[in-house]
Amino acid sequence: MARPIVHNESLRQELLAVTAELVDREGPARVTMRDVAAAAQTSTTAVYSLFGGKSQLLTAVVDDGFRSFHESQLAAAAGGLHALGVAYRAWALEHQALYRLMFGGALAAYVDCGPSPDTAAAAMTPLIEAVASAQTAGTMRQASVDIVATAIWGQVHGLVSLELAQLGSPETDWESVYSSALDALARGWAA
Repeated sequence: MARPIVHNESLRQELLAVTAELVDREGPARVTMRDVAAAAQTSTTAVYSLFGGKSQLLTAVVDDGFRSFHESQLAAAAGGLHALGVAYRAWALEHQALYRLMFGGALAAYVDCGPSPDTAAAAMTPLIEAVASAQTAGTMRQASVDIVATAIWGQVHGLVSLELAQLGSPETDWESVYSSALDALARGWAA
């Protein structure tokens, strides 16, 4: 009697994490489904059964990253814009490989994959809602919510990306730089 093959959520999550690390370290062109299976100590059949192929696996990795990021933003949302900014950096530092895959563009240049539009858009919902809430409360200048949210996102994203790329002097205190930037953003958009 043959053993049933079990491809559970735990294996799926392990494959997503392993793939993110491998692609971040080796680049998407060098990573094979066999590499992913070996790193996760499973069979290539399991990888193909769960994801279909390399493009679908890479898309699942990016989508999972955006879902995880969205959850961290939702958890911080009650604290307002400053808390969202702190959570943005904390998530990026904790998930560096995913962050680079989600925002680095390397995957889109190699294979036909990218985040599902709804998943990526949902990740920014807490920021958009916080901007709208602050404007309604009269603590933030009135302007297009989308423009304000995108401007804020661009500034925090840029600083986090510089930190992860280790640009700047070796003595750079990124936590202080980031905190100062969040304060400047608050002052700059204040009503």
